[in-house]
Amino acid sequence: MPSSNDSSIDHPSSTEASEIILATLPFPEPTDILANLRQRFPNCQITYHQTDTYWTPATNVTDSMFDDVTIIVTFHTFPDNLARFPKLKLVHFLSAGIDHVVKRELFKESKIPLTTSTGIHGPQIAEYVFGMVLALTHHVPKLLRWQREKHWGMHHGKGGYGKVFDLAGCTLGILGYGSIGRQCANVGRAMGMNVLAYTGTPRLTPESRRDTGYIVPGTGDRDGVIPSAWFHGFTKPQLHEFLNQGIDVLVVAVPMTPQTRKFLSDEEFEILSRPRPRTGKGAYVVNIARGAIIDNAPLIRALKKGLEEGEGGLAGACLDVTDPEPLDKESELWDLENCIITPHISGVGVHYMDRSFEILAQNLLRILKSEPLINEVNRNRGY
Repeated sequence: MPSSNDSSIDHPSSTEASEIILATLPFPEPTDILANLRQRFPNCQITYHQTDTYWTPATNVTDSMFDDVTIIVTFHTFPDNLARFPKLKLVHFLSAGIDHVVKRELFKESKIPLTTSTGIHGPQIAEYVFGMVLALTHHVPKLLRWQREKHWGMHHGKGGYGKVFDLAGCTLGILGYGSIGRQCANVGRAMGMNVLAYTGTPRLTPESRRDTGYIVPGTGDRDGVIPSAWFHGFTKPQLHEFLNQGIDVLVVAVPMTPQTRKFLSDEEFEILSRPRPRTGKGAYVVNIARGAIIDNAPLIRALKKGLEEGEGGLAGACLDVTDPEPLDKESELWDLENCIITPHISGVGVHYMDRSFEILAQNLLRILKSEPLINEVNRNRGY
């Protein structure tokens, strides 16, 4: 049987779908993707409007553009006066998180279903995570500096290449075991790592550990069988129980919610800074979630300690997200040799759009069949 996420499945009932779809997105129209969608759903009217902003609602969109629209596909741009648009039945976001819209009427005052693109980023971001971790463990920044300086460095001695260890036998802690975390687990297991999972709510049964959202075929951990142990909760003792498991690499992949704001602060970085047997330093931390989950000041202190002679301090960090974004030019994070900063690009890839629109296509079929939507936001949880 093919996966329910396999876009190659023949959908004879797809011709019955009849929706008025408006996409308001900040890049040129993906003509091939929309042509495929129109072929699969010929009774749907699909309009594309390129917006003039990326991280904020567009200024070149008027409310009248949403008249009669039943489905909106967007990052940020949708109407707030929802009483004027009674036909609207779904808003599909191209982002995995929707923390940027939780204060707007659509989220707070309406019951219109919201779906996200959770699941499409797993392969790309997992490759990014391990690319950055390996860059740190193999001292790639130093090697690139030597190359720029035309310096043939030594592999030993003061100022040399430094201690290098492989990841086999290391512990990978995944803070937020969603689709991204599950693919990180998949890759980590293949590299011989012991995987620990952390979720906000308890996952005590096999059914509760299943991934019921969109999954890129051949990736992830659909049944939740990879972790050797599961942890959960939002209290400090619960979080500390997880962090105290000797984690060598911590992947931060939790959604941004009031409970997770500055989730990693002084006490947490103190735990993560304790020396690990292989390095004599603390953990490596990779944040691909949201910058505000990490408290910058204690992170900087832990990274500085990791650069000092002696034991302890974070071995390194990679931040694809920061608080604020863009990161202040005065931030000390820019100049720390054991920190890699990238401009929120870990999820960027050539398959981003087609996978996100595939989620929309699957939900068009589910609307027809009155089936539950995939990737629907739980307003009580905030994601």
